[in-house]
Amino acid sequence: MGVGLIVVLGKQGAGKGTQCPKLAARYGVPHVATGDMLRAAVAAGTELGAQVSQLMNEGHLVPDELITEVVRHRLAEPDCAPGAILDGYPRTEVQAQALEEIAGPRGIARCIVLDVPTELVVARLSARRVCEHCGTVYSANPPSECVNCGHRVVQRLDDVAEVIAERLAAYEAETRPLLVHYEERKLLTHVDGRGTVDEVFARLCDVVDAVHA
Repeated sequence: MGVGLIVVLGKQGAGKGTQCPKLAARYGVPHVATGDMLRAAVAAGTELGAQVSQLMNEGHLVPDELITEVVRHRLAEPDCAPGAILDGYPRTEVQAQALEEIAGPRGIARCIVLDVPTELVVARLSARRVCEHCGTVYSANPPSECVNCGHRVVQRLDDVAEVIAERLAAYEAETRPLLVHYEERKLLTHVDGRGTVDEVFARLCDVVDAVHA
């Protein structure tokens, strides 16, 4: 039966990139991470990558219609039939309405928001480093070379202080209304994003398990 479409929201640095792959693996559904898909397009030099590169580096959100088409095509793939963990989409109310149209009769199973104080996410983002080749993320005491592939570990352009501020401002202005959107539809659950990775994961699993209890 699967778990359906699970939307995970939260400020940048709230832990979505850590927790969503774990949820996807546990429940046997794809992790649909729009940020990863867009960065891959940039790295590959595709037409889509050319369109979004400057926007991402400056901390701006990708236009609704562009990212919606990326998600629409991904969710149409056969492996998404039992559901998906959506990470980074929707980010605006317009995108949320588009997702409902994409989802069709199966609808949205649950929207989970990871609650983490702003000062904590700023500290996390400022410390975050990523392998420029395989994308492995390091959040504390990062090595200079990736332990998985040996390539250089760097700070992403959108993790510098000025861009972090832009990204958090964009979240407050455009994504906060989503909480109202899903609250009105009785689909919203808040999860405390503080604590160890395993502690937060256990809280998330409790929510997902309850969807089909």
